[in-house]
Amino acid sequence: MPKEEERRPDPQELLQRIHRENRGRLTVFLGAAAGVGKTYTMLEAAHSRLAEGVQVAVGWVETHDRAETGKLLERLPRIAPKVLEYRGRILTEMDIDAILAQRPALVLVDELAHTNVEGSRHIRRFQDVGELLNAGIDVYTTLNIQHIESLNDVVAQITGIIVRETVPDFFVEQADSIQLIDIPPEDLIKRLKDGKVYISGQVQQALKSFFRPGNINALRELALRFTAGRVDQDMAEYMRLHRINGPWPAAGRVMVCISASPFSAQLIRAAHRLAKGLRADFLAVYIDTPSRRFPMGEKEQDRVWRNLRLAEELGGKIVTVAGNNIVGEILTVARNENVTAVVIGKPRHSRWREFWQGSLVDKLIRRSEGINIYVIQSKAETEAHSAISTAQPDAPAASWRPVAEGLLMTAAVTMLSWLGREHFDPVNTALLYVLPILFSAVRWGRRPSYITALASVLAFNFLFTPPLLTFTVSDVRYLLSFSIFLVISFVVGGRTETLRKEVRLTRQRETSVRTLYDFSRQIAAIIDVTRIAQTFVRHVGVAIGRNTVLLLPDDKGQLAAEAHYDVSGPAGQAAQPALPAAEQAVANWVWANGQVAGRSTETLPGAEFLFVPLTVDRRMAGVFGIEMGQQKMTQEERQLIYAWAGLAAIAVERGNLTEAARQAALLKESEQLRTALFNSVSHELRTPLAAISAAAAALLDTEAHYSAEIRRELLETVKDSANRMERVVGNLLDTARIESGMLELKIDWCDVEDIVGTAIRRMGETTQNYLLRTRISPELPLLRADCVLLEHVLVNLLDNAVKYSPPGAEIIIAAVQSGPEIVVSVQDSGSGIPEQDMEKIFEKFYRARQAVQAAGTGLGLSICKSIVEAHRGRIWARNGPGGGAVVAFTVPVPEDGGKTLVKEAEWNDGKGTQNFSD
Repeated sequence: MPKEEERRPDPQELLQRIHRENRGRLTVFLGAAAGVGKTYTMLEAAHSRLAEGVQVAVGWVETHDRAETGKLLERLPRIAPKVLEYRGRILTEMDIDAILAQRPALVLVDELAHTNVEGSRHIRRFQDVGELLNAGIDVYTTLNIQHIESLNDVVAQITGIIVRETVPDFFVEQADSIQLIDIPPEDLIKRLKDGKVYISGQVQQALKSFFRPGNINALRELALRFTAGRVDQDMAEYMRLHRINGPWPAAGRVMVCISASPFSAQLIRAAHRLAKGLRADFLAVYIDTPSRRFPMGEKEQDRVWRNLRLAEELGGKIVTVAGNNIVGEILTVARNENVTAVVIGKPRHSRWREFWQGSLVDKLIRRSEGINIYVIQSKAETEAHSAISTAQPDAPAASWRPVAEGLLMTAAVTMLSWLGREHFDPVNTALLYVLPILFSAVRWGRRPSYITALASVLAFNFLFTPPLLTFTVSDVRYLLSFSIFLVISFVVGGRTETLRKEVRLTRQRETSVRTLYDFSRQIAAIIDVTRIAQTFVRHVGVAIGRNTVLLLPDDKGQLAAEAHYDVSGPAGQAAQPALPAAEQAVANWVWANGQVAGRSTETLPGAEFLFVPLTVDRRMAGVFGIEMGQQKMTQEERQLIYAWAGLAAIAVERGNLTEAARQAALLKESEQLRTALFNSVSHELRTPLAAISAAAAALLDTEAHYSAEIRRELLETVKDSANRMERVVGNLLDTARIESGMLELKIDWCDVEDIVGTAIRRMGETTQNYLLRTRISPELPLLRADCVLLEHVLVNLLDNAVKYSPPGAEIIIAAVQSGPEIVVSVQDSGSGIPEQDMEKIFEKFYRARQAVQAAGTGLGLSICKSIVEAHRGRIWARNGPGGGAVVAFTVPVPEDGGKTLVKEAEWNDGKGTQNFSD
């Protein structure tokens, strides 16, 4: 079974293969050194593709004044370079925007490791190529072996020259094809002497330094090994994909320990090469100890950040651990991560320091048990400045006040001891001097305690040890006391300083965790994307004290500022969340490519904002921007920003999914409504239309002779069918108004008895075959309501009662006052309502399941419910005690009970007129 699992295709590889299918193909022409013919071979291959009908364009090719290369380049279409001004000079670079606009099928890009001129979109040319590949454009490019990042220190060891322009290994490894261009060293040196590589002034210097036969052979071996490793990797991937049996090495993991040392970069490259050779995973561990962390300045912090970023570029997993015991933390991480090999650097400090502090390498080897330890010899190298800079934490300003207060305490103890010298023994006096030392150490730290200890020793020696009033010591035992003083100050002061720094570190981390918790708690219950954006930018802006902006896609898929936080604005808010055009362009690039860009990065670093993509499962949810200005960002801020961005991406995605679910529910409900509407209306309109058509056709038949009674029956059929259609259409229109929110009440004083009488008259001949009875309580108060709509409610209830009552049956209309409400009910003489349908009969298009199904759309009671609830009333249904169904509704009585208006109506009625207005 384990062998079968090892042969199974890696899901990550399958995802990468799917990703490759949606991007352009990268072909790298790799050489051991300049002049081997990489550019020439690339141009020949481009001519072959052009002859096949492929649209080829030259993005950037450097001929170095070589005639053969120039001839091949003349016959290929070229895209004009971009002209840039840098320090008063006019320079040209590849125009990536022009290439993306033209979108050729294949573009040629020479010198992959080139560093672009300041002002370009990306700092490095391989980043330009990555954007072209993501746009689906195939790329041919050239590269020398010394420009591969993991081989940088090996090349420096071979040639003695440190190459500054490098390409990350992960970028070269994603190439679809690597073609090795190789010629013998003798031919390369001859080409160099013939002036086909460099101009004549540079030939002799190149032959003496870089282009020595031994160097060329070593570089050729590196290029051959790298290409062979790539072929072996492709073969292993093919075997795994097609489940071909073969020797599969056991999975391992290589860990490298990095620090602020300038040699950590070499260890990272060595660990990457070891992991690649072992076909193992690779991770980099940084132990964040208080004793090392706080004294680090900006240079050391920047170096740590660059080392971590180098490990990430080489495909390693980053692990940061806080602790005091470096060896213990390294081994804990190694065992938790199932590490099989640990790479550390060979110590460069003196043996005396190793004797005093102990050897980290020896401790690690002694306690490693089953883990292999690789000790790498490191060499000094010139450091490059990183484009990503971080700021050191604010250190407390140096102050002499603690020192002065420690000296004052020493002077007070000295005065007390001097006044009581006849009563104090020297031992008691010495113990008194310990007090200011301990207090200074606990209160102010190491430096004040050292100075206080030194002052105490001098004062004790000068005033209390014979010979007095001199610094001479006649008793050797006092030297031991002085040593104890100094040891106490050193141990207590140093330990207290460490504890204070640990407390500061704990507080910082507690603040980070608290701010993340507060933000996650605030957005947990918010599903509106706009509110999520506003909460996010305000929270992050307050926490880091910078202007922030969150950009989300609009309805057209265009990125637009959704929320903005301005630290200088009133209450930290801005009226218009907008970005300058240049910053918007950078944000659009981040949205299109899903990569960090802007200030403090290597992509479009001239921007004022740092833009971070909000991604969830490789889906872009938005872009978050932070205005950096001239301020630098601490590592804590950077880590918090990425954590906040992850939370914001999840919250925005949750809001979008909630809105999508709501729209889907509305769409589903609308579809159900449409289906029910068509099914119901098609029947309810077709039946009366058929009756009207038949009656009209009979009346228009000139040959038939109908009696007056038959003609009257036909005309009544037309009238009843028209009334039925009118009610159906009216119900549909009322439903449409209610659903759209256009139902408006026209409030006026209403008399319940008048409403009942009007409703009965509107029913007309529909109720002539039924026995209508009204039971209206006398002296009912007037209502403040929409009389017409209440009449419509009664008409629908009467129509419903007629449908479910047999001809000649009794229908009762009742109205009584019950407290602050008037209850109006309509009772039929039908079979009643089944209990399971009692709560559903007020839903749209729902009709109770009864033995005799009456005609109707199922909208009448739904409309009644909406109208009654608009009057702040209630409606319900129940079965009567003697059979039949009772549908009742309530309407609130005005606060004065309508008494004022009742008296006015009675007084006016005595004069022969009625006034029902206010």
